[in-house]
Amino acid sequence: MTDFEENIEVKGARVHNLKNIDVTIPREKLVVITGLSGSGKSSLAFDTIYAEGQRRYIETFSAYARQFLGGLERPDVDKIDGLSPVIAIEQKTTSRSPRSTVGTITEIYDFLRLLFARAADAYSYNTGEKMVSYSDTQICDLILKDFAGKRINILAPVIKSRKGHYRELFEQISKQGFVKVRVDGEVRDLEKGMKVDRYKTHDIEIVIDRLAVDADSAEASKRVMETINTAMYHGDDVLMVMDHDTGATRYFSRNLMCPTSGISYPNPEPNTFSFNSPKGMCPTCSGLGVVHEVNRNKVIPDPAVSIKNGGIAPLGNYKRSWIFKQIETIAQRFSFELTTPLSEVPEEAITMILEGGNEKFSVSSKTLGVTRDYKIDFEGIERFIKSQYEDSGSASIKRWAKEYMDQIECPECEGSRLRKESLYFKVGEKNIAELSHLDIADLKAFFDELPEVLSKKQMTIAGEILKEINARIRFLLDVGLDYLSLHRSSKSLSGGEAQRIRLATQIGSQLVGVLYILDEPSIGLHQRDNDRLINSLESLRDIGNSVIVVEHDKDMIVRADHVIDIGPKAGRHGGEIISQGAPDEILDDPTLTASYIKGTKQIEVPEKRREGNGKTITLKGCTGNNLKSVNVSFPLGKMIAVTGVSGSGKSTLINETLYPILNAHFFNAVKKPMPYKKIVGIDHVDKVIDINQSPIGRTPRSNPATYTGVFSEIRSLFAQTPEASIRGYKPGRFSFNVKGGRCETCQGGGVKVIEMNFLPDVTVECETCQGKRFNRETLEIRYKGKSIADVLDMTMNEAVDFFSNIPKIHRKLKTIQDVGLGYITLGQQSTTLSGGEAQRVKLASELSKKDTGNTFYILDEPTTGLHFEDINVLMNVLNKLTDKGNTVLIIEHNMDVIKMADHIIDIGYEGGKGGGKVVATGSPEEIVKNKKSYTAKYLKKEL
Repeated sequence: MTDFEENIEVKGARVHNLKNIDVTIPREKLVVITGLSGSGKSSLAFDTIYAEGQRRYIETFSAYARQFLGGLERPDVDKIDGLSPVIAIEQKTTSRSPRSTVGTITEIYDFLRLLFARAADAYSYNTGEKMVSYSDTQICDLILKDFAGKRINILAPVIKSRKGHYRELFEQISKQGFVKVRVDGEVRDLEKGMKVDRYKTHDIEIVIDRLAVDADSAEASKRVMETINTAMYHGDDVLMVMDHDTGATRYFSRNLMCPTSGISYPNPEPNTFSFNSPKGMCPTCSGLGVVHEVNRNKVIPDPAVSIKNGGIAPLGNYKRSWIFKQIETIAQRFSFELTTPLSEVPEEAITMILEGGNEKFSVSSKTLGVTRDYKIDFEGIERFIKSQYEDSGSASIKRWAKEYMDQIECPECEGSRLRKESLYFKVGEKNIAELSHLDIADLKAFFDELPEVLSKKQMTIAGEILKEINARIRFLLDVGLDYLSLHRSSKSLSGGEAQRIRLATQIGSQLVGVLYILDEPSIGLHQRDNDRLINSLESLRDIGNSVIVVEHDKDMIVRADHVIDIGPKAGRHGGEIISQGAPDEILDDPTLTASYIKGTKQIEVPEKRREGNGKTITLKGCTGNNLKSVNVSFPLGKMIAVTGVSGSGKSTLINETLYPILNAHFFNAVKKPMPYKKIVGIDHVDKVIDINQSPIGRTPRSNPATYTGVFSEIRSLFAQTPEASIRGYKPGRFSFNVKGGRCETCQGGGVKVIEMNFLPDVTVECETCQGKRFNRETLEIRYKGKSIADVLDMTMNEAVDFFSNIPKIHRKLKTIQDVGLGYITLGQQSTTLSGGEAQRVKLASELSKKDTGNTFYILDEPTTGLHFEDINVLMNVLNKLTDKGNTVLIIEHNMDVIKMADHIIDIGYEGGKGGGKVVATGSPEEIVKNKKSYTAKYLKKEL
């Protein structure tokens, strides 16, 4: 093998903070890139190697195809050799669409649909009988055999249980040459102008032929066959045979049909079982499984208030408008005043106001002795809210309507998302919705037993499909996702789960010679499941792929074939290769990574645990998702760690139950918590703050200075300088988002985008402002010799010294420095921040606010993207927060964080339906005594 085939050679990489580095990465090995947060790991793996692989792939398309794709920018690197096709498995790649589920992402649901379309048995939703379908010849033989010697009518059903007068239909039937019809069980002659009662439901059949059946006559069999053809044509592939003497009827159909009631289903196809297709989706909820319904308690929050004083929340206080005119008319009709409290208004009036009504009425005036006629034609508040939500094109109006609505399970399909007929096709006595709701582990058991249940013919059809389904299920089990169900919405997946699903899909595709790049796949994984993940990555490598993982996990680093450590520090002080080689080779290098792996440097266990303030918040009877009526107490004034294997119910308990309850209590938030019985002790804290990993901004205009609000203070400071006061500049002058102070050539972006039709768009520095974002006059205003653009270019470390005598600004910048982000610049685009950096900017933003020492902080896996050293810095900050008397709750798998907690709540034992119980609570020292807890087993090694 030549060098070219053995290695990937990167020469002169300068993306973001990389310092013109050269690096050799062995192929067909498991390679871990590690280093401090912000040192340049993702810049090398994703923004250089992956970006170049993508670009080369798109270059293979014709110029014509490329113009529709939009080209990709060439990363700032001299050259890359030995690059194979690249697949990146990142954390943020799942669809946020409510139509995307675990089943659709993994494609298991697509194979299930095929299985049901080809090998399922259909049952009648009326009688539960097995549906039958016949060929024309079979129908003919059955009629000749079962009705031999009898007189029969052969009918074609055209109307089934529908209202209408059907005059045109009768005319049309008459023109086609038929003389009799059967209406509601009675055979009648067709007459001119014939019609039926339009307000009743009717069954109408055309009498196609009347004959005596002679089983032995060839003539009779030919006549029956012709009649069947005609009846099928008019009856949409269904016909009825009626015994002339007894009036008993029997149905026959080319499609699937219930032999008793005659209802028929169209022949199944894969789309019949798709909730994204009109053929399969439930018509009520359009395949979403949920509908929005107006909540009367939100429309009338307080019945003691009158309509005039805003008792009907969507309308607010009384004003002269058409809608209040209508309500005044309703008030006259039901004899009440608009000043009457709603609790005393007649029930019929409330119903009319909410649901609408249309009627005329008269009111006689006692003083004048005359009678006046009034007309009410009112849509109703509830209908109005619903129509605004469903039909309005404006996002803000939809948001307004949503405030008065609740999302409930669709009453028609009960959350299964499919139409009624689709749910009556069964394989192994289960319909497709029931299979989708099973955990992956139970699904595997079902498919293991299925071959014994299926008939020989079904098995022949389903053999290949089952092979595909079983392979995909096996890969999901390998990466530790046995607790998920196919029905689970992809929106509700954590970053780590989404990434492992994509990993399972990729392992399933069994490609060879591919370069896989993964972004911290161990996120959200308990130590117990880490081994399964590493085994999956090793199996990807063993079939002949190269695997590059950006990771901080100790186990992963130790088991890698090759480690690349980037540093020495973060941001401007990083971007260099400080050590590389096999895991045991890099231990001798004087790097932070090596010292933490060897144990010469470590995060110390605190000498004593905090006592807390003696108060608790207690949650009782939590039953959301897989929680089994959990009762749990959170001791306040402590650092609490919530632990447990993936899918055990940690997020359900904290993010979906506790946080929405606290948020609604303190900030009137509208997110509905998962079901619980009661909460006690909520008044012991005065606010709740949730710090998650979502990006701090999605546009290049957003940056840490604008997010933390420090930029507003800096702009005010510049506006107060003598020069700015003389010129009459206000703070808005120093914003790059509004006209006036910004450079209008690039509209405050600092760069211009030049469109190149067949090539990627090129971004060039704005020639007017040289990337400074502001116009010349604005840049002339200086504070301590620096313009506003110079300030945005400062790192946090520089800015802390620069603004040391302005307390308001200094306090905010200092907290950003304290969480270990001293290396980022104030004006760095938020789109270039990693997940861990974004979360720490949020944390800093919250820390800089004055706290009361009674705040409840919730952090969801704050160690994402953090090196051992960064975790040390972060824990110092969180310890300071807790020492002030606040409560810090952390959902975490990282043992370094767990061992520092004062109180642990361990949830398990397993994920999915095997979880949802509190396994153990107490200090780390108490937890390790628990024999059943998985966390205890790993925590023991750390203490």
